[in-house]
Amino acid sequence: MNDFSPSQSVVARAKDVRAQAVHWFERRHFWDWSDRDQAEFDAWLAQSFAHRAAYVRLDTVWQRAELISAFRPASPSPRSAMFPLLLKMAAGFAIVAVIGAGTAAYLMRPQERVYSTAIGGHETVAFADGSRIELNTNTVLRARMTTQERVVWLDRGEAFFQIKHDSAHPFVVMAGKHRVTDLGTKFTVRREPNLLRVAVMQGRVTFDTPDSPTPSQVALLSPGDVATAIAADVSVKRASAKALKDETSWRHGALVFDKTALADAAAEFNRYNAKKIIIADPAVASLTIDGTFRTEDAELFSRIARVALGLHVEEDNNRILIMR
Repeated sequence: MNDFSPSQSVVARAKDVRAQAVHWFERRHFWDWSDRDQAEFDAWLAQSFAHRAAYVRLDTVWQRAELISAFRPASPSPRSAMFPLLLKMAAGFAIVAVIGAGTAAYLMRPQERVYSTAIGGHETVAFADGSRIELNTNTVLRARMTTQERVVWLDRGEAFFQIKHDSAHPFVVMAGKHRVTDLGTKFTVRREPNLLRVAVMQGRVTFDTPDSPTPSQVALLSPGDVATAIAADVSVKRASAKALKDETSWRHGALVFDKTALADAAAEFNRYNAKKIIIADPAVASLTIDGTFRTEDAELFSRIARVALGLHVEEDNNRILIMR
């Protein structure tokens, strides 16, 4: 006969969830943390309320222990002089029991908030300091906004920043190994797997790579400057006011093409739509297209390719195939 009862099963599952929470806590705060780690952590949190509750409890225990260990009596007597030490020891044992002895000296960082959009999504985030960030399609951004620091991490996608300048508390955008620091401005940052693009519309920003193995050059970007980083190579070019306006047309749900190669236009549409445009013929890829399109209107794009450019278009539920 099996003595394993339903209540024992529940207890076992709870212990397993707590162990997972401890694992994520240590990975997030004491190991190197990558974009893939963040995605896996977000997925784990999203799996169930129990996961989120277990992680919050762990945060709470750590923060309480930090407060207890910082306690000091106002004027300790010989007997009470041992009290802070005992409190520290109690706090230390509590932390060891939860996350292990190796993390007992760590001070919890302020909570980061995660903002994200799905494919085709668009979201505006407003902060108490007056700054605003618009997230474009398929974007993930983390933010730590306190009275002491203003830092965001663009893990994926594109965002438009309108920043309330505060010289005592600079606004910093981290995108991979690169850093953008606000000097009172409006700018966009677009992060792709092998490319980073920063375009300044108003004010100024500095652009550098703080963790570079070689001394990092700091670029000062002014309105009209566009910095492009591919691996360790950074270039800065000028763009017209019209080009920058067209580049941010996504804020109004539009894509603007001006003698744009068909392959590049298709790639832009694919950022906003689950149904993908595929240019099957290399000779077709270099043809150019002009016009303003709604981000979700890939069908109009395919009709123009067929009628105006005389191309052959095949379409099914998942893709639009364009060829000669």
